[in-house]
Amino acid sequence: MTDTVDPVLPPCPECQSEYTYESGALLTCPMCGHEWAVPQAGDAPAGENGDASVTRDAVGNILNDGDDVTLAKSVKIAGGGGGTIKAGTKVRGIRLTADKGDGHDIDAKITGVGRLQLKSSVVKKIS
Repeated sequence: MTDTVDPVLPPCPECQSEYTYESGALLTCPMCGHEWAVPQAGDAPAGENGDASVTRDAVGNILNDGDDVTLAKSVKIAGGGGGTIKAGTKVRGIRLTADKGDGHDIDAKITGVGRLQLKSSVVKKIS
């Protein structure tokens, strides 16, 4: 009889908890609620193969200028009148920008809302 070893899951990148678990295509931390994409076999992390500017969506798909995406999570709008954009809202023709340290790396125009900056971690690419 052979013993099988469960794969070791990485700790949470937000709180470093070791109690992460798989939830579909994402890893989830029960301590802080953070979710992130499961690295796939053959995926090169950003920075390998000389490509440091790879931008990925909430489930790990590579994003490009002009892609259409949907919001994977509801997004609160800061400033002005505030408000919330609901999960599932379609955003057409995104433009990738350089991350200025705040995580906002997508420039988008949403009908009824206007232009705003989004984080790639809250969008999912439409195939």
